[in-house]
Amino acid sequence: MDTRAIGVFDSGLGGLTAARSLRQILPRENLIYFGDTARVPYGGRSRETLLKYARQDVRFLRSFDLKAIVIACGTVSTTSLDTLQAENDLPIVGVVEPTCRRALAVTREKRVGLIATQASVRSGAYEAALHRLDPEVEVRCLACPLFVPLVENGRFRPGDTVIETVAREYLEPLRDTGIDTLILGCTHYPLLEEVIAGIMGPEVALVSAGEESAFELKRLLTAGDLRTGEDREGELTFYVSDRTEDFERVASVFLQEDLRHAAQWVDIDRY
Repeated sequence: MDTRAIGVFDSGLGGLTAARSLRQILPRENLIYFGDTARVPYGGRSRETLLKYARQDVRFLRSFDLKAIVIACGTVSTTSLDTLQAENDLPIVGVVEPTCRRALAVTREKRVGLIATQASVRSGAYEAALHRLDPEVEVRCLACPLFVPLVENGRFRPGDTVIETVAREYLEPLRDTGIDTLILGCTHYPLLEEVIAGIMGPEVALVSAGEESAFELKRLLTAGDLRTGEDREGELTFYVSDRTEDFERVASVFLQEDLRHAAQWVDIDRY
């Protein structure tokens, strides 16, 4: 039994969709969430800047006594995961490989699409993972740089003219390529699932980054005898690097529950 917490971080609040999955799949575990809201979005940054930010995020989380870290950020997972794993002596789980395994289990015709940030698409990490797992899979990738700032500003609901217009412009050409599975390669994107599903149609299965990483973490904790074992509901603590005032309202939407906790501010430049 190991009652230490699990650290979770993202460029902003999108990783709360991964935290929601962790709460559902590992409900007894304590979670410490850090959202780098002062520097969101990460998607257009250089690889060097992303690694700098990711190292700071990890150093902050490791100021707590943790047993594992989940990178609830597709961009960091695609650009910095290997380095962070090599530099740290505790399990660090990203979103890429677990999500790719799920997509390959779902696809019928081995025609998989990916939407993600510019940095994730540029890294080629999803394509490499998919082809490593199945060399015959056909992959089509598309950067959707406007999705993260729109989601962070609450523009993700069906019927919202702005998000629906942007999503159609991005997604209709991808849909017309004939893919049968679409990876939502950023943890902000599950908030757009209804909008995306409405455009892609029922023949295209959606696979969300974040949910599969929660299952991967559960397997790692179980294999290492690191599950808490306590019969109680785990606690979720929040930290952000920018204003905390609107956090409760926005986070309640991402977590899909009424939130009673305020976030605490962190000066991430200290780490």
